[in-house]
Amino acid sequence: MPGQDPAERRVVTGPPRRTLPHARLRSRGRYPHASGYYRPRTEIDEQTTLGHTYVRSLMRSQLRAALAVFAVLVLLVGPLPLLFAAIPDAHRLEWAVLGFCLYLPLVLLARWYVRRAERNERDFVRLVEDR
Repeated sequence: MPGQDPAERRVVTGPPRRTLPHARLRSRGRYPHASGYYRPRTEIDEQTTLGHTYVRSLMRSQLRAALAVFAVLVLLVGPLPLLFAAIPDAHRLEWAVLGFCLYLPLVLLARWYVRRAERNERDFVRLVEDR
């Protein structure tokens, strides 16, 4: 500044202020009527109650898929010790069931879970992005 002594200069430690405070709030979505449309993504970013509800719905759908997989896994693998205990000299059967017969259902179950989780996430993104 031309009229000031260099010793009197003040040091600014924050970022430069380019917009007015109310313009920043409007651009962040705090005033929904200013932009004309209030997006769900803004709700999630600002951690409002509605945004929390969106995220909880995704978490619930993912938990539901995981519990379904867990239930099928328990029903598939759970009775095996009882089956092996009921047949005393079935060592070859044990190896055949554990080594070959169980592999395909586990792979199919894992594939179903991954596809379901991806579909849940894709639906959530469509909801948030308004596609």
